[in-house]
Amino acid sequence: MRCYEDEGSWSLSFSGAGFLGLYHVGVTRCLSERAPHLLQGARRFYGASSGALNAVCLVAGKSVDFCCSHLLGMVKQVEQLSLGIFHPAFAPIEHIRQQLQDSLPSNIHILASQKLGISLTRWPDGHNIIVTNFTTRDEVIQALVCTLYFPFYCGTIPPEFRGERYIDGALSNNLPFADSSSTITVSPFHGTVDICPQSTSANMHELNAFNASFQISKKNFLLGFVSLIAPSPEVVADSCRQGYLDALKFLERRGLTKEPVLWMLVSKEPPAPADGNQDAGHDRGQKGGLSLNWAVPNVLVKDVPDFEQLSPELEAALKKACVRDPSTWARFCRSGLGRALTYLLLPYTLPFEYVYFRSRRLVAWLPDLPADLWWMWGVLQGLALEIYSRSKDQLLWLVSLPITSLLQPGAALLVDLAKEPRPPHQA
Repeated sequence: MRCYEDEGSWSLSFSGAGFLGLYHVGVTRCLSERAPHLLQGARRFYGASSGALNAVCLVAGKSVDFCCSHLLGMVKQVEQLSLGIFHPAFAPIEHIRQQLQDSLPSNIHILASQKLGISLTRWPDGHNIIVTNFTTRDEVIQALVCTLYFPFYCGTIPPEFRGERYIDGALSNNLPFADSSSTITVSPFHGTVDICPQSTSANMHELNAFNASFQISKKNFLLGFVSLIAPSPEVVADSCRQGYLDALKFLERRGLTKEPVLWMLVSKEPPAPADGNQDAGHDRGQKGGLSLNWAVPNVLVKDVPDFEQLSPELEAALKKACVRDPSTWARFCRSGLGRALTYLLLPYTLPFEYVYFRSRRLVAWLPDLPADLWWMWGVLQGLALEIYSRSKDQLLWLVSLPITSLLQPGAALLVDLAKEPRPPHQA
């Protein structure tokens, strides 16, 4: 299509997805295999929350094996915890920060200043900013930590970036520049995004929130729950595969592929010619028109018995990342007997685990302790001043009222008492 011919005339925007962030990896893998010019010629990669992680992996040139192993590694780590995300050992920010410190190249701030845009939400006014320029490698890491920080889910003190506190960028702008016709938007939730799962629900109602559109359906509620409560690695891997299929559907609907791959997956018959009015309205609503001569089916992961035919490298990376620890002790802990024993011993082991992991977190917090305490003092001071100001305004309002208006109810009561008939005097 013409809108994707001039290099640098389009951008990609990845939404927040929580534990479903691997959906973005499937999308980018499909684009790199089927339409590499969409990634190579993109002006900038925008991202909020977990979408920013995929964007920085694109900028840093990380392989699909790296992305799958790191994202699924965290899912498997949560799976091993007896209480899941409620276990005291669950520390997503610390885990991701360490991974970024170990994996990002030393010149990532130079690469990111040319290609990356990270959505941040300023605390406490909720103002959104998109950071596109970075001076050091640590600034890139800190901006990613801020956009991933979901309040109370990841902690109680928001991280700091350039002297101000920021939280999850998805809470103010989940899809940066989604309203631009030159932005290709990606989301694992059903809606009107360019690349997203196609809903089969008859409910056409949508919720517009955080600069994104979500279809009100049971599947979206389930996806929202799964994005916060870590599912099994197999569910996350299927989300990645679905991202690949949805990206391929996007390419075929816009005539960016030369053969009907999706049609040949679900049917051995030659593709039927597409009705010019069948999908035209849908695609025009997604920044483009049709330029293909076959119908594009909606293909789900369950419809593809052998995903390796589509992308051997992605399938190999997913299978490798889903492999659990093969040791005898790990297999026993995953067994039914091992899980039952773990829960039976939980009242005895949980207090010690709580003290141990909280102590480790406290030691890691010591370098930031003075700045965080000073920020907390400022917050409490501001809250106290706000309460004092409101109370003062109320008192001044009461004092400014005329005295006659305050005495009117009492005077009226005296008049009523005077008018009441008195009982006769008895000797």
